[in-house]
Amino acid sequence: MALVQGWLCVLCVVCAPVVAGAAVESGGNVPSNLLCFKPNVGVPLATRVLTRRACVALSVAAGLALAGCDPAPVASKGKPVSFKGIDITGAPYGKGFALTDMHGQPRTLADFAGKVVMLYFGFVQCPDVCPTALARASLVMQQLGPELAAMVQVIFVTVDPERDTPELLHDYMAAFDVHFLALHGNAEQTKATADAFKVYYKKVPTGSNYTMDHTALSYLFDPKGQLRVALRHEQTADEFTADIRTLLGGG
Repeated sequence: MALVQGWLCVLCVVCAPVVAGAAVESGGNVPSNLLCFKPNVGVPLATRVLTRRACVALSVAAGLALAGCDPAPVASKGKPVSFKGIDITGAPYGKGFALTDMHGQPRTLADFAGKVVMLYFGFVQCPDVCPTALARASLVMQQLGPELAAMVQVIFVTVDPERDTPELLHDYMAAFDVHFLALHGNAEQTKATADAFKVYYKKVPTGSNYTMDHTALSYLFDPKGQLRVALRHEQTADEFTADIRTLLGGG
């Protein structure tokens, strides 16, 4: 029984965030033999594709996650916490980051203590998924209102540091919300950060240029800096807002 519970926990903590909700933005056609699973009916293909390599990584991660399973969290008022996204409280990954923001200032998760942090990985030339995610985040800030929005920090981590310069990232954030923050690093820092959050990304040639495949989950940290929720790309602004309100309320 303990073994069964352990594997259920792995599915919840590791596989569910990436397999059930990982969205991969691809600028090209992905061969069918590289699909890890087929998309659900009504869900765009671009939001449901993972390569076999990503799935192998998940299998390895599942074994590491067995020791990281915690009981269901309880809110400050004593009631069990319920999220619209995937509850990953106690996950053994996503402990933090050390990158540079678009203003040239070094940043770590500790800089945002006391705030809910929404973390997203993407790239400026992303044609569809990233703009959708950032537009939704902007709507979430509006739904929260000025007082609560001031207690939330949206962070965009580029997976394309080769092209996404600080100036370009600054302008890209300003197009959605001047309070959004973009982070970047060199190739090694980018990979280390993506690995720390189990985020998949890959450069995909497109003739003389390239695009990026990448996981499109949004992660939520609570004000204590603990990773709590993974929200899928197909989820609504209302669902994002509800989970942020829960975390701001001590959930």
